[in-house]
Amino acid sequence: MLSKTIHNAMNEQIKNELYSAYQYLSMSAYCESVNLPGLAHWMRVQFREETEHALKFYDFIQDRGGRVVLEAINQPLNEFGSPLEVFEQALKQEQGVTVQINDLYGLAVREDDYASQAFLQWFVTEQVEEEKNVGDVVETLKMVGNKSEALFLLDRELGGRENEE
Repeated sequence: MLSKTIHNAMNEQIKNELYSAYQYLSMSAYCESVNLPGLAHWMRVQFREETEHALKFYDFIQDRGGRVVLEAINQPLNEFGSPLEVFEQALKQEQGVTVQINDLYGLAVREDDYASQAFLQWFVTEQVEEEKNVGDVVETLKMVGNKSEALFLLDRELGGRENEE
């Protein structure tokens, strides 16, 4: 059984994960609007991943005898100045999620909730991968700059991303 504190925090994390998904979908729409279908595809894959993360929390709460309570999700950003700005925002978002997961893990430690710690360890590891993947694209976009040929090739490369979960 989940403590009230962890139960509430995990319900909050469902909202956070769904907001991340919503933000990635908005980023995908932006990329489509500037004719970068590969970047848009990459963001849609990320959208699906974040939705799966929310469902992992949903199932864990249910498995531990808790009740999922869904909260309102804020409107995502819709306007971006460039593909680099999109991915810089995505990196900032992932860094924020890392803080949220680390805080949740710390709470589980303080509450001596070993099942939640084991569950959250997957997310701790996942966030390292998430930040690296987005950070790599940010660095590539910085190298590409305004070179349309290089952006075209990067767009094609990112369009080949497979669904990972």
